[in-house]
Amino acid sequence: MKIPKLRAPIVLVHGLLGFGRIRVGQWDFANYFRGVPAALAAAGNRVFIPNLSPTGAITDRARQLKAFLDREWPHEPVHLFGHSMGGLDARYMISRLCMAHRVLTLTTLGTPHRGTKFADWGLDRLARLLRPVFEFGNVPYQAFYDLTAAHAEEFNASTPDAPQVRYFSVAGRIESKRRHPQWALTAHIVEKTEGPNDGVVSLASAKHGERFDEWEADHFNLVNWPYPLATDIQTDRIAAYAELVGRLADEGY
Repeated sequence: MKIPKLRAPIVLVHGLLGFGRIRVGQWDFANYFRGVPAALAAAGNRVFIPNLSPTGAITDRARQLKAFLDREWPHEPVHLFGHSMGGLDARYMISRLCMAHRVLTLTTLGTPHRGTKFADWGLDRLARLLRPVFEFGNVPYQAFYDLTAAHAEEFNASTPDAPQVRYFSVAGRIESKRRHPQWALTAHIVEKTEGPNDGVVSLASAKHGERFDEWEADHFNLVNWPYPLATDIQTDRIAAYAELVGRLADEGY
C-alpha cells in the first residue's frame, strides 16, 4: 500500500526504556520505530522524532515532548503516534499542558491506557531491590509506577480527551504458541487478569478513542521490530503504518 503524504507533520513518540533515534553525524544508526520514519519521509511526510527520558514520569516526559514541539515545530498542529508509554505522555501533554490546539490526531500503539498488571506484579516483587540501584545512579524510576492499574485510574480521571483532537488506537495480540520466550512470564501474568495481550499490554488496556485496530503482533513488533519465531505471520508493519496514515489522509488531513 502506498503511503500518502499528510499536510501536517508526523511525530513518533517512543515508550518506556526507549529512544527516538540514535544518530552518528547525519546518519541514523537506529530508530525506535524501525524503518517507519524512512518510509514516511520517502512519501514526502515531515517526520519528527523526540528523545524522551527512558524512565521518567509521564509528567516529565510530556513536558519534554512539549518542549520538543515548541522548539522543532511551533508553526502548525501535528499528528502524534505514540507507542506504549509514549501514548500516555501525548495524552497528558494534550490535556494537561494546554497543547490541544497543537495536535490534530493521536494514534496510540500498545499503550496501557488502563495500566498493565505486569507493572503491579513487578513493583510488588522488585521495587525494594531495584529502587536503591536507580537512586544510586540518579536515574528516574517514576515511569514504572505510572504504568500500574491504580495510577492509570487516577490518570484517566484527571486527563480527559480534548474534544478537538481525534484519538485512535492499535493493540497487539500474539498467541501463546507464537510468543518469543522473552514474553513467557509477562504475557502469562497479564493474560491471567486482563486477557489477550501483546506480551505486556492487554487489548482491553490498549483500546482508546474512536477507532481501535488489532494487529497480530507482540509489543515490540508494533514498532516494526521483527518477531524472530514467527515464520507464518506478517511481521513487517510498514504496510500497517501506511494504512493508518492513509485513513488520516482519507479524513482530509
